[in-house]
Amino acid sequence: MVQSSSRVLVIRNGQYFAGPGPEAGLITQDLVAENGIIVKMGPGVGEELTPSDSVEIVDATDRLVLPGFINAHYHSHDVLAKGTMEEEPLEWWALLALPPSFPARSTEEVRVRTILGALECLRGGITTVQDMVTLFPFEPEQLETVVEAYESIGIRAVVGPQYADKTGIGTRPFWEEVIPEEYHSRVKSFAEPDLDFDLLDYLEEKYFAEGSANGRVTWALAPTAPESCTDGLLKRTVALSERYDLPIFTHIYESKSMALEARIHYGEHDGSLINWLGTLGMLGPRVNLAHSVWLLEHELKKLAETDTKVVFNLLSNLKLKSGIPPIEAVQRMGISYALGCDNPSCSDSQNMFQAMKLTATLNAITHPDPLPEQAYQVFDAATRGGARAIGKSDSLGELAVGFRADCYLVDLNDPSWLPLNSAVRQLVYSESGRGVETVIVDGDVVIRNGRSTKIDEAALRAQLADVMPTFLTDFANARERVSELRPYLLEAHQRVWAEDVGLNRLFSGS
Repeated sequence: MVQSSSRVLVIRNGQYFAGPGPEAGLITQDLVAENGIIVKMGPGVGEELTPSDSVEIVDATDRLVLPGFINAHYHSHDVLAKGTMEEEPLEWWALLALPPSFPARSTEEVRVRTILGALECLRGGITTVQDMVTLFPFEPEQLETVVEAYESIGIRAVVGPQYADKTGIGTRPFWEEVIPEEYHSRVKSFAEPDLDFDLLDYLEEKYFAEGSANGRVTWALAPTAPESCTDGLLKRTVALSERYDLPIFTHIYESKSMALEARIHYGEHDGSLINWLGTLGMLGPRVNLAHSVWLLEHELKKLAETDTKVVFNLLSNLKLKSGIPPIEAVQRMGISYALGCDNPSCSDSQNMFQAMKLTATLNAITHPDPLPEQAYQVFDAATRGGARAIGKSDSLGELAVGFRADCYLVDLNDPSWLPLNSAVRQLVYSESGRGVETVIVDGDVVIRNGRSTKIDEAALRAQLADVMPTFLTDFANARERVSELRPYLLEAHQRVWAEDVGLNRLFSGS
């Protein structure tokens, strides 16, 4: 019996996967959620409930009901830069798009970009984002704005402000040698040190210590990349992770330049960032290594042994010339992996359907022999793999009694699903996001008929128009500064590619 004070959602007469694997059929059933938690699933279990102030009924006839995607690697700070560039090598792109290359942003711009990015995620069935947001210079008010923006639109967010204590010029091979000294101050990394503010102390005192276990916004630790951090900073990260049971997200081996940096400057660890992280205690179930493109075989084995997780981001890896990660090896070794859509400026789309399809299809060219069925594996990565990454595998990533009611409904009358031969394969290879109509987070309908129920989308577009002129001016200035550096960046880039790091993930034919 449902309590009179409860908030109840009934998804009636929906289609659900009958089991794992590409050959699984569909079953028709109802789902009942009470206060955001699934309490019943089965044929007709919601029939006795009728609409009221506390009971909402969603008719899911001819709709496929799926667990919400978890976008396990995302950066909200460059939402306004989508569509601004074609391919750029990773290190050049960072100078064009990331906050350390820009003047301080307004709080209104931070609010608009956070809501806009979340709206795009939600409309594609993404119910949770892991946001490695860079706020530079750091302003406490702007972090509060990020949290409030996520709360206002109703998405689930795991927020990890990025930090580092090394400057960009010293973290990439050959930059100090080939870039004239007068330009060194222009060379930034994903995050830059703030000598006047201890971000970790602030986060611990303001957010970690009070906890937020029952809210939709929770926390992660986000050292931007190991080579941008000292031993001391990473040890503090590990200690905080253990103290507050927080996941850690960082970038690793995204480009060949990052792999070469390890070979050159981490010789005492056999040229391996993974070996180095192991000595610091920064491997294990809470640690997530975004990208992981240039991992060597022995490093992969260490990840498997320690249950360290990876997050693949094929959308950005291709556009930034980073290469194709070792998907087959990760699957073969049983390493838990999730999927992300990464920066809007280099993936241009927060679309998990694109991410799943790229992961499945590009894996085919990483190994000459036929591979196991990919569709269900990448669907699992986009849902349960993401839940494992954020430490929520007991409550997110699948639709089952006791789990949070995070899901989306897809129209099975859309041409992508006709004829319906394999629901899992057509989800991964045919659906583009066009069929997503309704999105539910915590038993709360946040997208209905493709539109937000929480915000005024027309007002958001007007607010976007207000902040874009300043952003475009600042972006043009950043592009002009980088254009002066291009000859030096190209020389460093070519020198990197002339070196041997033990493998080639670009598949350039050489």
